[in-house]
Amino acid sequence: MLEPKKSGNNALARPMKPSPELAAITGSGNIARSDVVSKMWDYIKKNNLQNPQNKREIMADAKLKPIFGGKDKVSMFEMNKHLSNHLSQP
Repeated sequence: MLEPKKSGNNALARPMKPSPELAAITGSGNIARSDVVSKMWDYIKKNNLQNPQNKREIMADAKLKPIFGGKDKVSMFEMNKHLSNHLSQP
């Protein structure tokens, strides 16, 4: 038997405002954090930015470097920390 959906405060679904740097990838409208992560991965895969020797590592291009705090590469886990710095309440 399926549980009814719980209404409440789901942080991943709450719309957030992206910074101008992040908006270059996600678009400038308010967006759920889960959609931000999805769009980031679409961008990373489309531009072949995963390290072929270590798929957990993302190599920054000109659009990602400002999001990643100026770093040339970050781990996929580190990416989420950097994304939170570019999301604010609308």
